Amino acid sequence: MPTFEISTAIAAPPQVVFDLSLDVGAHTASMAGSGERIVAGVHSGRMVLGDTVTWQARHFGVRWRMTVLISACDAPDHFVDEQVTGPFRRWRHAHHFAPDGRGGTVMRDVIEYAAPLGPLGMIAERVALNRYLPRLIRERNRHLRTAAER
Repeated sequence: MPTFEISTAIAAPPQVVFDLSLDVGAHTASMAGSGERIVAGVHSGRMVLGDTVTWQARHFGVRWRMTVLISACDAPDHFVDEQVTGPFRRWRHAHHFAPDGRGGTVMRDVIEYAAPLGPLGMIAERVALNRYLPRLIRERNRHLRTAAER
């Protein structure tokens, strides 16, 4: 199963970055390029343990829906969102927040995923997803960094 990790330095305290990362409005704004919007679940504010949200977005020219659950949460250190229904056979995104020693935060995303469709999904992972998904997370993180550092 593919796994990747991205670390992002943000000049804001961990609690600020943690709260912003759980805010559905901030997430929607960070994914504006794919037209992401909320179609069910938490529609505003910060998600908490046990909350779900269903996102709809366009990726690769196809409209997708994905419902995620906040399955673990320990403020301001980490939280995990996992796909309940959606396009992946498996999606688990762990978000970690650590002080950088200078008043800022090192945000670390660890994503585990698996495409559906067995061998065809494995080809899709190699051909497209292994590059596309890290780029998407970096884009999201740039947006969060800008918002948190204001």
